[in-house]
Amino acid sequence: MFKRLALSLPKRLCNPQIRRSSYHCLVSVDEVDGIRNIVLDDPKTRNSLSMSMMSQLIEEIKRDEDDKDLRVILLESTGPVFSAGHNLKELSPDKSYVEKKSVFDKCHELIKCIIDSPVPVVCKVNGLAAAAGLQLVASCDITICSISSTFSTPGSSFGIFCSTPGIALRVIPRMKSSYMLLTGLPITSDEALRAGLVSKVVPREELDDETEMICNAIKSKSRAVVTLGKKFYYEQLGMGLNEAYKAGSKIMADNLELYDGKEGIKSFIEKRKPVWKDE
Repeated sequence: MFKRLALSLPKRLCNPQIRRSSYHCLVSVDEVDGIRNIVLDDPKTRNSLSMSMMSQLIEEIKRDEDDKDLRVILLESTGPVFSAGHNLKELSPDKSYVEKKSVFDKCHELIKCIIDSPVPVVCKVNGLAAAAGLQLVASCDITICSISSTFSTPGSSFGIFCSTPGIALRVIPRMKSSYMLLTGLPITSDEALRAGLVSKVVPREELDDETEMICNAIKSKSRAVVTLGKKFYYEQLGMGLNEAYKAGSKIMADNLELYDGKEGIKSFIEKRKPVWKDE
């Protein structure tokens, strides 16, 4: 995560108890001051989203998710590739239809747990995010990347169209997503920013500091308020305009009934910093 985390807290190994003895930890995790840093740590496979990798990511994203001390989840990776997508060995012709479909079902589970997480999931990218790796990036709440980062959906080049990553690409305009999906050609970080695929682009040397600033900005808010707001944000995306405004009015009123909603208004009137109870 940030440079100091490696010094302030030793890496937490994944919990292998629920898996076979052949279990290998493919992610490393630090948690300091409310920020859980989950690192895709399998550079030999270009951080491929294998079944094991996805299971471990799901486990770490969901772990103690109702702990009030948890404020932000940060995803990043080791090596020059954020993630090259699914592990193609798990999609080889010798695998059964059920086995192959289970890979995409597991990825759906991973994406859903990011969206359903009660805290924001921030993604830090420095390198290539391709296919399901891009799907992961596009599904996070906030994504920041280095200038040199690139993004692609090259599946058709290997005989498998990036249909599920294409769902995540709903976040960008159709002409840009169809360009990526149909040509398989990568786009630059600047193109990704202009399309709305990422939130911010900075030079590599500023990536850690910028990510820290974003995480700290989220940390300074009431967790209860952020959780309520994030949940409704995703719910209203599937609503018609009138339905969304009707539901939004209720959510705003519900928000004001929270202790922290009342504290926020009171602190503003009294011209002081709010003291959150996260409730």
